[in-house]
Amino acid sequence: MYNFTLQMPTRIHFGKGQISHLSELKESGSKVLLVYGGGSIKRNGIYDAAMKILKEAGLTVEELSGVEPNPKIETVRKGVALCKEDSIDMVLAIGGGSTIDCAKVVAAGAKYDGDAWDLVIHPEKIQGALPIYSVLTLSATGSEMDEFAVISDMTKNEKWGTAAPCLKPEMSVLDPTYTYSVSKKQTAAGTADMISHTFENYFSFETGADVQKRFGESLLKVMFKYGPVALHEPENYDARANLMWAASLAINGLTRVGNAPAWCVHPMEHELSAFYDITHGQGLAILTPVWMEHILSDKTAPIFAEYGRNVWGITAANDMSAAKEAIEKTREFFFTTMELPKNLREVGITEQTHFEKMAEKAAAGCVGCFVPLSKEDIIEIFKAAF
Repeated sequence: MYNFTLQMPTRIHFGKGQISHLSELKESGSKVLLVYGGGSIKRNGIYDAAMKILKEAGLTVEELSGVEPNPKIETVRKGVALCKEDSIDMVLAIGGGSTIDCAKVVAAGAKYDGDAWDLVIHPEKIQGALPIYSVLTLSATGSEMDEFAVISDMTKNEKWGTAAPCLKPEMSVLDPTYTYSVSKKQTAAGTADMISHTFENYFSFETGADVQKRFGESLLKVMFKYGPVALHEPENYDARANLMWAASLAINGLTRVGNAPAWCVHPMEHELSAFYDITHGQGLAILTPVWMEHILSDKTAPIFAEYGRNVWGITAANDMSAAKEAIEKTREFFFTTMELPKNLREVGITEQTHFEKMAEKAAAGCVGCFVPLSKEDIIEIFKAAF
């Protein structure tokens, strides 16, 4: 286990009715920028409940709506302009990870004199941010409790992650009932996303990090158990609650620090989303089993076998056999159990024109990962996933 520093300052209010804690935003001032997506929060009543609480607390609310599933820099720029023009004190995101990611970069952009895209491609330029709050409506990215944000510039076919400690929300409300209306598609994709976060931290050659490894295995067991339940019983509170909390814990640092290498599958999927604007979790599900097979070797087989034995209960004594069975179990879960698209053609990618350019950019983001991948490796993975 290598040395690390971990700080998790986000205050979590978990459970039914916890939106009442939005009154706590007054600790940060009087003017709020409310950030949300396509309007579902108005249809399901969350918007009205939030506005009532905020106004009763004496807060003035400006709005930035229409945040995209892969949030675009143009929307971020609109939010930054609102913050600066109206002297906004804090940013409140109500939605899933995309909405929260947008709000994070808006909050940082409000404290920056240049263009917000600078903060995406140069995280070191983030020197501060307005206080960030969130009400979560989709279990997936863990943005409600981490320091990361992913923003796209589709004019350049670029999708990049940025991060800074000041991007961790001050407070997040996690009410599992707010995810009851999430579609089967998004429930499955969200489950794949949190599984991928756990995988990226778990698959490592680091020794001695038993706490992180065992914690990661426990999270995976919860995800594999409750993902299918939520898919078929959308108002099952235990399923939604466990997935919501597991998604937060998968990326808030507990399984990452002291153990994880650089991530690899996410940089590859970001290129798919940047060029084809597909659903992030679907892309991760498609790539993951292919990536596992591509890097399977005598060196990686014991790591995959450990996952298979401890998470799936695989009993094969031979590491290579256990590893192959673990990969097959993963593939079956994504594509049969969770009914996710099984190849790139099923998400509308019908040509391979951009694979070489995508692979070149992804390779730059895979430095220091579990198994280093060259541009040529990534092209092979894209083609195998096609």
